[in-house]
Parts: sequence; structure tokens; C-alpha cells
Amino acid sequence: MKRLLTIALGAGLLIGIFAPAYGAEQPLTVVELYTSQGCSSCPPADAYLGKLAVRDDVLALSFHVDYWDYIGWKDPFADPRYTARQRAFSVIFSQRYVYTPQMVVHGAYQVVGSQPSDIEGAITRAKKMLNLPVALKAVDGGFQVDLAAAPAQKGVTVIAVFFDDMHATDIRHGENAGEKLINYNVVRDFQEIGLWNGEARSISFKNVRSKGENCAILLQSAQTGQIVGAAKLAHIVN
Repeated sequence: MKRLLTIALGAGLLIGIFAPAYGAEQPLTVVELYTSQGCSSCPPADAYLGKLAVRDDVLALSFHVDYWDYIGWKDPFADPRYTARQRAFSVIFSQRYVYTPQMVVHGAYQVVGSQPSDIEGAITRAKKMLNLPVALKAVDGGFQVDLAAAPAQKGVTVIAVFFDDMHATDIRHGENAGEKLINYNVVRDFQEIGLWNGEARSISFKNVRSKGENCAILLQSAQTGQIVGAAKLAHIVN
């Protein structure tokens, strides 16, 4: 399982110049939406993620998968790495298939992304889980993650995620042809930047791709897939 998650999360270092962190002390519940502009069932989930995106207690991220691209519309934000990440979760949740729209809450629960009551229930349950503090700040043209000692933690993958606030797209083909779709907190890149074993440490890194208006850090157990901490920065200056 550890090897599967490592492959799905990817590897690399990132560059960027960031504005000061907002909500740095607020524990964040991570909600990942797996969606596609080629999926006719996804727009309601995309809209609900937009409501989650403005909450101070939630880190909402929209991962666009590529397995809908063959039916007439290639999603410009889709990436096979995001599909691989979703497939890794499907193994964790003992699912035989992947689907859209799916929301994964804090790496611990999965729900249909268009079911608000189920989503809110999963968020409520996730708030009772471990959520370690993560400090993320701008440093010397890049940024730095500071992690306090947490001796019980072993094999935690540190992931940097870059995302845009919002995109509006006119869909010309496929199941959503003729629609203008609005997507929120659209992930543009994500990379593994380190492995943490509970020691106090700092990780400095830069974004060589310069994609995304915002940045987030996820601490994810390589064994269980659960999120054990998160932080975010807004308004990157590339």
C-alpha cells in the first residue's frame, strides 16, 4: 500500500512567491472532489465544492480526472496523476471502480459528490480525527513548511498542491455540450516534497512549473491514506 500511494502522489520540488498565509492556525478538513467537465453528473458537485471553498475550516480541492476525455470533450484541467490518486483511494476504500463525482474527506471517507448531507456528515466525522498543526510561509522566493515534533507519526508524505480559485469554461462537445461550467479550487499541480517521520523539521521548496494561484500542504499517511494535517497560502505571485 505504501508503494501504491507513493506512486500515486508523485515526486518533485516546486517554486513560487506567496502572499502571507491566511487561516494558518485554523485546523483544516481536506475535501477532494474527483470530477470531470465531460461528466454530466458533475456540475452539482462542482457547485457544492464552490460553497465548501469559501469556508475557513475546509480545504476544498477539485481534482479533474482524465478517464472521461474520450467521449468528446477533453477536460483542460485533467491529469492522469489525479486519476492515479483517485485509484489509490479506491484501493483503500475497497472499491472495485472509480467514479465521478466523488468526494474524499480527509482521506478517510468517500461520498457521492452531489449529496450535501452525506458530505457534511463526513466533514463532521473527520473533524474528530487527528489534525496536526502545519506552518506554511514565504521564504526567499519560495516557501517553507515547518513541522513540530509528533513522535507517533511515521511514514507521512508531505505534498504540495497548487490550485486556482475558479475557472469558467464553455463546453463545446460531450455530455455537457452547450453549458458554461464553473469549477472551483482547480488543482493545477501537485508534488511530493518530503517524507516525515514525526521529527521537528522544516522543508523549503520552490515551484518550477509556476502553476496555480494558491498553494496547500497536505500531510498524508502513506499507510492509511488519511490526512493528518494541512495548511494553505493564497494569492501566489509568479
